[in-house]
Amino acid sequence: MPQTVALFATLKKALRAQGVTYRDVAHYLGHSEANVKRMFSENNMPVDRLEQICQMIDLEISDLVRKMEADTQKISALTENQEQELVSDPKLLLVAFLVVNAWTFDEILSYYNLEKPELIRLLVQLDRLKLVELLPNNRIKLLASKQFAWRTNGPIQHYFSKNMQDDYFTSPFDRDGEKFRFMSGLLSVASSQKLNSRIEQLAGEYNRLVIEDQKLPLEERYSFSMILAIRPWHPKAFSQYLRQHD
Repeated sequence: MPQTVALFATLKKALRAQGVTYRDVAHYLGHSEANVKRMFSENNMPVDRLEQICQMIDLEISDLVRKMEADTQKISALTENQEQELVSDPKLLLVAFLVVNAWTFDEILSYYNLEKPELIRLLVQLDRLKLVELLPNNRIKLLASKQFAWRTNGPIQHYFSKNMQDDYFTSPFDRDGEKFRFMSGLLSVASSQKLNSRIEQLAGEYNRLVIEDQKLPLEERYSFSMILAIRPWHPKAFSQYLRQHD
């Protein structure tokens, strides 16, 4: 992302965090709302105007730049070695899953049988792996971006297949909030590509809702996992009936 675009994205985020609208900015600057929207949509405004908007929300331009740098340094995936380190320690893997889903230090302690020194040690490991930054008073800053995902065919995925897949699919999927659909048919390559695109869209919607619900108390949120998959497949159980061709 070009730095100018990233800087304006950070400014928009800072305005939203304080509930400041384009109309508020326009009133503060003495401009029309349409003019303010144009400046933001074009990611272009005079430096003195940028400074005025920063002052409006008690920021210096230097603060905005630091926020931008912090946002742009977020990771979208771990390396294979980093994932391997997680799966080698089930407690470390558990805490990694929790912090990726925005659990706080106190929430983890209240729900899981971990002692405070042990949790700090695990978070220090995640800090070293650059997944989080452990701040004063045990505050946890997640360094994973909104697009963060575990590696395709990586250690986490292999761990799930070996240790969790059977556990996940033993459910009858008949309780509130549960859904299971298995579908199989003949598709063209073009149609399969369309479905792959829809899967990415649904995954994005899932992540958006997770982020949106983070403002709710933990007691009003529940652990839901969703698996999305599609691939060419002929079940091994049916392979014995295939006609052999020369």
